[in-house]
Amino acid sequence: MAYSFKPNLLAPYLKLDQGDKIQAEYVWIDGDGGLRCKTMTLSKPVTDVSELRIWDFDGSSTNQAPGDNSDVYLRPAAIFKDPFRGGPNILVLAETYNNDGTPNRTNYRHHAKKIMDQAKDFIPWFGLEQEYTLFDADGAPYGWPKGGFPGPQGPYYCGVGTGKVFARDLIEAHYRACIYAGVNISGINAEVMPSQWEFQVGPCEGISMGDHLWMARFLLVRVAEEWGVKVSFHPKPLSGDWNGAGCHSNYSTKAMREEGGMKAIEAAIEKLSKRHNEHIAVYGEDNDLRLTGRHETASITAFSSGVAHRGASV
Repeated sequence: MAYSFKPNLLAPYLKLDQGDKIQAEYVWIDGDGGLRCKTMTLSKPVTDVSELRIWDFDGSSTNQAPGDNSDVYLRPAAIFKDPFRGGPNILVLAETYNNDGTPNRTNYRHHAKKIMDQAKDFIPWFGLEQEYTLFDADGAPYGWPKGGFPGPQGPYYCGVGTGKVFARDLIEAHYRACIYAGVNISGINAEVMPSQWEFQVGPCEGISMGDHLWMARFLLVRVAEEWGVKVSFHPKPLSGDWNGAGCHSNYSTKAMREEGGMKAIEAAIEKLSKRHNEHIAVYGEDNDLRLTGRHETASITAFSSGVAHRGASV
């Protein structure tokens, strides 16, 4: 029997008086790039990460530590409001550290923050467009005909109407959850492939971009859980004549945003072109399945740039 979320059963309990206690849900990235969470009870409200304690978890169960030395520590990095429990309860995005104080191998935030701190005088802004695909609990694309396929791509991008858009209620719930939580979500839209959507986060400055993106991802997966829907961020979840799903990165420095900023943009593009292979190697797994030069993508093997060019790297 498949599990289904029962909001009507939960609702009365969420209305119970919790006194002066606060529920703080710690969220972190596991050893496989997925998300994990666990909840701690606090004795009073907090407004800053410095007020939160370091916690630990069993890293051998998350592919982050061996069984004979399994403690991994959670250091709070950012606080958001909790849209599921409401009230003064919070979500805490945390970094992961080994018991010797070194960052865990999947703690990329630690290294990214060093770079952002070095570049802070450039006032770097980021805006990220996160595409994703929805699947039924049984692994079929959400809303697709059982044992068949929907019509070809064309009417689904920013679509309106039955048969053109799927799971709008889930997407709207995620959007509102992000706004409530304090995530700097700036928009949503249905994407080119049916059952594929996108949300945009930003502009955010420096390391806060990663914090807001990961919390938006957590909220999406957590909301979808209540619908009995799976979320995939895989770059090419379905083979064939279907678009893949990426995370488009928009970036600017103060110089790029000022009068004559195009020169600074062109100089940055020139630098990017010289390190394409080095960069693409760390942009995630299976991008070669998506970056083929088809379906509105550039080829993974060659750098390209253009203005309003959907098939360019930049």
